Amino acid sequence: MTVTEPDPMSRRAAISYAIGLPLLLLVLVFLPAGRLDWLPGWIFIAFLAVSYAIAVLVMLRVNPVIFRARNRFQAGTKRWDLILVSLICLGMVAEIPVATLDAGRMAWSAMPTSVVILGYILLAAGLALGTWAQAVNRFFEPGVRLQRERGQHVISNGPYVFVRHPGYVSAILVFAGLALALGSWWALIPAAWASALLILRTSWEDALLQAELEGYADYAGRVRFRLMPRLW
Repeated sequence: MTVTEPDPMSRRAAISYAIGLPLLLLVLVFLPAGRLDWLPGWIFIAFLAVSYAIAVLVMLRVNPVIFRARNRFQAGTKRWDLILVSLICLGMVAEIPVATLDAGRMAWSAMPTSVVILGYILLAAGLALGTWAQAVNRFFEPGVRLQRERGQHVISNGPYVFVRHPGYVSAILVFAGLALALGSWWALIPAAWASALLILRTSWEDALLQAELEGYADYAGRVRFRLMPRLW
């Protein structure tokens, strides 16, 4: 079988991402906060910048094809998944400005420093787990589909030894960590929205893989839990 990898991201798109995403993050953090001298916002941005830089360096070393796989939704992505991802993104995009409006301007939440530190721990754990999952899984794409042209097969090493969807565990940890790291109880509402939809997506994707990906049903019999060992 001939394996066909996704096309690489164009230089124009790569430059747009490299410039646009940091600018968007600055807007989402400081526009709702109403000021640029809000120190927790700069700490948050510095933490994300360092974390993602480390993740990119790891991926470049161990699984560089992941940048092709994740640069866009590929042909064949399930329509229901595109709808779910759009709804999940609404929660993700809303979470940071809700948090910074709360903690940076309105001071609705009175959050202890210990909880903020917990938020950074959850955020770091989520980013580390997501990086680990991508490091061992070359089929880690943004959309749900069967990647027949890429010779998709079951991945059962790394974090996939413990749960079947570690990437989604990573995202849920990040959703919770973002709200707490920015010091906002209110931001847990869009985080919960995104997490609930992600759990639904996990269930639907798992059903698809068990029905259509060779070997996945056997893998699911060995690794019984989708997201949480001994729970689900």
